[in-house]
Amino acid sequence: MKRIFADVIQFRGSHYDFGYVQGNLLKDSFLVKNREQQWKVRKPLFRIDIDETKQVYERLAPYIWEEFLGLQDALGWSMEKVLTEFGGYRVNINPSGCSILVGKNYMIRNYDYHPKTYDGRFVAFQPTDGGNASLGLTQKITGRSDGMNEKGLVMGYTFMNRRRPGKGFVCHMIGRLILELCANVDEAVTLLKEIPHRGSFSYVLFDAKSEVSSIVETSPRRVEIRKGNTCTNHFKILTEENRKILDDSNKRLQAIEGKENVIGYEAFRLLNDTSGGVFSKLYGSWAGTIHTSAYFPKQLEAWCALGGDQEPTIFNFSEWLNGTDFPLTRIEGEVDTDIPFVNMEKADWFK
Repeated sequence: MKRIFADVIQFRGSHYDFGYVQGNLLKDSFLVKNREQQWKVRKPLFRIDIDETKQVYERLAPYIWEEFLGLQDALGWSMEKVLTEFGGYRVNINPSGCSILVGKNYMIRNYDYHPKTYDGRFVAFQPTDGGNASLGLTQKITGRSDGMNEKGLVMGYTFMNRRRPGKGFVCHMIGRLILELCANVDEAVTLLKEIPHRGSFSYVLFDAKSEVSSIVETSPRRVEIRKGNTCTNHFKILTEENRKILDDSNKRLQAIEGKENVIGYEAFRLLNDTSGGVFSKLYGSWAGTIHTSAYFPKQLEAWCALGGDQEPTIFNFSEWLNGTDFPLTRIEGEVDTDIPFVNMEKADWFK
């Protein structure tokens, strides 16, 4: 078993200042050093067009571009390098898992991926220059793998396939855009219909007024919306986009279907307990459960646990929005793998 951690980062201020603070935190970190080694082994299968990317962000979310500028200034990098690492536009995504269950006033999510990709960062950000305050787990620093905003809008996504990628935003930056720009499910659905999608993912959306979540199935080719309380790693409408082998996805779906009436803690245990049939230990296959998160939009409360069979760390987001900082600086947990986590140790990308 490996002890792991995620840093809790709290910031109130402008996007530029937030980017600058993050850049200083990243200097000489394992996260940056490991990614520099990664590019010596894995060649990027995408192209960065700085002018085009800037135009897209300035039209859609200009404050996030300011965050990129802050990162650039703090790290002393070229903008091309900043966008390659953190831009969230035209980036390849490896296969992953993930399971989501929505019940009465909660969304519980297992984030299944590879340890060598994990940021290990739980961020609460309250911008003073525009956009919603939000909290959640980051991916590629500027993106969000799941989270909740001050309006009580909750978002999580699940991977579908990596075939025929298009030109557009990747999942974690889309998650950030949803939380920052949208006040409710309807606004998030509209955004997902309008923006270009790099890959094929389902976005599960839930807010304080919803009784059933909206699941938006997206690919570079089309977008469809359905209602539902459970989602794993296959489409129900865009079935032509599904992978051929879906046994594991169907197995996890069967374990959570029909469970939307259980209380929040029981739902959390269903996903986080290693014996529950949902938690995955397939870390070497890019599909091991790294964190279980839970969001309660009416109370504006978030839970997070690293690894399985853990009690959740609880965050009162409502109090935080009123100026009360979270008392802890790290979430700690344990996972059953010897694969390095890039936020806390040297990772050998040649293995």
